[in-house]
Amino acid sequence: MGLRLASFNIENLMNRFDFAGFRNALRQDRALSLYRIDDQRQYEALEAARAIATTDDTRQLSALAMTALRADVICLQEVENEGALDAFERHYLYRMIGHGYRQRHLSHGNDGRGIDIAVLARDETRDGERIEIRDIQTHAFRTVADFGLQSDELMAIGIDGGQKLFRRDCMVVDMAVGGRPFTLVALHLKSMGPSRDPDIPGRQWTMPMRRAELAATRQILTEKFDDRPDRMRWAICGDFNDYRERILVHGEFDDDYRFEHLKEDDSSLNILLYDGFAIDPSEKLDPMERWTLFHSRGPGRRHLCQLDYILLSPKLADANPDAVPWIERRGQPWRTIMPPSQIVERFPRTGWDRPKASDHCPIVMELTI
Repeated sequence: MGLRLASFNIENLMNRFDFAGFRNALRQDRALSLYRIDDQRQYEALEAARAIATTDDTRQLSALAMTALRADVICLQEVENEGALDAFERHYLYRMIGHGYRQRHLSHGNDGRGIDIAVLARDETRDGERIEIRDIQTHAFRTVADFGLQSDELMAIGIDGGQKLFRRDCMVVDMAVGGRPFTLVALHLKSMGPSRDPDIPGRQWTMPMRRAELAATRQILTEKFDDRPDRMRWAICGDFNDYRERILVHGEFDDDYRFEHLKEDDSSLNILLYDGFAIDPSEKLDPMERWTLFHSRGPGRRHLCQLDYILLSPKLADANPDAVPWIERRGQPWRTIMPPSQIVERFPRTGWDRPKASDHCPIVMELTI
């Protein structure tokens, strides 16, 4: 029986306005920076109007990207709360798909901005098999010491044993698909920056936190299945905020772009992958086709990389030897520089930087459970 499983960082699905830009120019929207604003009241009125004006196109594009996945179960990242999720599903996604994701679960994690993890599931797969969510476990409350992961490298970045480990959560969802058990782990790991040390890049500075999050995830799954590989039918989905390779972008213009594939010596994902504990099916794709995000800090610092993953247990990977992920890129803004073989026709109304479905490309797989 088939299950289409997807992961998507939908980016800032919120139902509140962010007025932090009034006191912090670095967080002020670029459109408002063009205008003289006299006081906070005027700023808040203009920011609310700007946000509303751009949100409809943005969420239509997000919904188009999700509709294209035709997924039965979707892991979402950066959802503020149930109200924002319900409104988006009801007024955008449902209208495009025709029958919605009636099972919606959100984990209130530890992120300071209030961006959480959510799982959406249909009542049935496209083949008519019932999808039943039986149990959900949160690990947002668990500390570094709970997992025995205290270390000098965590202390060096200010993380002691008493602090909560997961920056958002490790959401473990036990379900049945057509009566067959399946476990889904939804993650959104610590972001790559900024660094408190100007001599250490943000990715390296925050790497110990992501390594600890994945070491704890590995512990959770090992304990759950009593370290019995024959019972481990699970998948890990989410935004890992880390990569194992990059595609460097060189050149200034369309006819001058050059793309260089570069492997990384270190990655937090190695915690799960180095000994085959988890399998990354995206490795079956050509290295130029795996990316899910375009990162740019100016013409000399641009690359494509994969931050979004669906990892499988060996048991599930063995049951799906030919399964290959598919990455939806039509919601990418026009500023994303793509290798020639990856260029797609964007969704209508996509802008240079906004509106867009997200900076992240959703990823989906068809699995036999």
